[in-house]
Amino acid sequence: MTDSKKRGIVYFVGAGPGDPELITVKGRQLLANADLVLYAGSLINTALLQIVRKGVSCIDTAGLTLDEMTRITKEGVQAGKLVVRLHSGDPSLYGALQEQLDILEQSGIPYEIVPGVSSLFAAAALLGRELTVPEVSQTVILTRLGNRTPVPEKESLKELSRHQATICIFLSIHLLAQVVDQLKEELPEDTPVAVVARASWPNSQVVSGNLSNIEERVKRKGIERTALIFVGEFLRTKGKASQLYDPDFSHGYRS
Repeated sequence: MTDSKKRGIVYFVGAGPGDPELITVKGRQLLANADLVLYAGSLINTALLQIVRKGVSCIDTAGLTLDEMTRITKEGVQAGKLVVRLHSGDPSLYGALQEQLDILEQSGIPYEIVPGVSSLFAAAALLGRELTVPEVSQTVILTRLGNRTPVPEKESLKELSRHQATICIFLSIHLLAQVVDQLKEELPEDTPVAVVARASWPNSQVVSGNLSNIEERVKRKGIERTALIFVGEFLRTKGKASQLYDPDFSHGYRS
């Protein structure tokens, strides 16, 4: 369990995909004991801030620079506070986390990372699909389309799609036309695609289709941000039953 008396440290807490009940128990305890909270206001469900004690400063970092944010964090830790930095989903995925950690390490500021439920898994739950279907796909590729943040050529969608694995594309819904064009270079037009917007939020949306029609269907729904793009046969193939529960498959718990 989290030591609520531990102070002079910053915790990077995964807030989960949106549903305030999908934060971890540890994350909730840290919020309840925090002396200072920094959160990404454009992505975090602010209902989570109701967990924070009255009078504790909660700072929306959406309009801050990296230097401003880390300065506030360092000052809080140096004052002996328990600082919580709330990241959407899990901090390790497209969370601009490493640049913050590098600055804190240079300054000798202690930190810990508390994982969270990624929007990837909330979206898969909403789709009602297993990402790793036996004999269909046993690999999940997490990626994004290069734009203001470049992507190495070896990690282009064209290259990655050659594996014909399950693909989940982050931060690229506004570039859906380019996503489709790159995927079509390697995949047939009837390859299934699903777009999940705001997974686990009350206004979540799921749009299903294939490479030939997904653009038009998403456009009709008006989805332009906060959405994941899923590509692969896992979306429509039932697959073969796992050997784990096959009566003829023995393992350490069943002969």
